Amino acid sequence: MPPEDSKRPLDPTPIVGAPTDVSPLTHAGPKAAHERTAAEEAGAINWEAIAASSGFKELLRAKKRFIIPAMIFFIVYYFALPVLVGYARPLMSKPVLGPVNLAYLFALSQFFMAWIIAALYVRAANRFDRQAREIIAENSAAR
Repeated sequence: MPPEDSKRPLDPTPIVGAPTDVSPLTHAGPKAAHERTAAEEAGAINWEAIAASSGFKELLRAKKRFIIPAMIFFIVYYFALPVLVGYARPLMSKPVLGPVNLAYLFALSQFFMAWIIAALYVRAANRFDRQAREIIAENSAAR
C-alpha cells in the first residue's frame, strides 16, 4: 500500500519502544545521558548543575518578577473593557472625539498596550538570554 503522501520520506522509527526508554523514539536530537560515550560526555553541558546553581535560580526569579506582573496587568486591562462597558455604561459612552466614545478609545488602546508589553518582553527576554548564556559559560568554565 503506497504512503498517503509519497513526497514525504518514510520515518524508520519503530512504532513501539521498550518500557525502559527514557527519551522519545526519534533519530533527531541529542542522545540520552545513558547512551553517550565518554568522548561525547566530555563536551556536554551539565544541566543538573546549572539547574541547581544560584545564578539559574536568580534568573528564574527575575523572569517571574517580570512575567507575572505583566500578565496580571494585561489580563486586568483586557477584561476591564467588557466590565466597564457592562457596569459603567454612562462613562464608557461619553463622546471623546466626535462620534468616538471612551469605549472605542479604550478598545483601540488595547492593541497599543499589547504591542508595548510585547516590546518590553522582547527587551527583558534578551536580558534573560544574556544571563542564561553567562550561567552556561560559568558552568562550562568550572568543569
